Amino acid sequence: MNAASLGLALLIGMLLPLQALINASLGKQTGGPLFAALASFLVGTSVLGVWWLASRPQWDPSALTRVPWWAWTGGVIGAVYVAGATLLIPRMGAAALICAVVFGQVAGSLLLDHFGVLQGRQRVDGLQLLGALLVLAGALLVVKPWR
Repeated sequence: MNAASLGLALLIGMLLPLQALINASLGKQTGGPLFAALASFLVGTSVLGVWWLASRPQWDPSALTRVPWWAWTGGVIGAVYVAGATLLIPRMGAAALICAVVFGQVAGSLLLDHFGVLQGRQRVDGLQLLGALLVLAGALLVVKPWR
């Protein structure tokens, strides 16, 4: 991994709580969190469409018929994330939401690697489990569920 890739990943990570806060604000000012999530997806889809067309793609529309059904579920997962974050951020705050999401991502990633879901199995070792526990500890310190 090079420094530019790591920097871009960190920037994207920093933008996710901002996106959730923006969507929550839009939801308060308009038709609620589901409308805000829908608006976010409509704007995002428009941006991606223009970006895709500008890249001059080589595309065979018949390839769509050969894609397995589950390959389309990424959009469902994205919609659940954006709508859920838009709904939860006013209740939890940005830091608590993102900490919970990050721990969920780490735990889910370790399980997906261990069982080889959609890729080759990757052994999960003790250091990775320790890292996941440290992420959990950090998330709990930020979220403070005992308050």
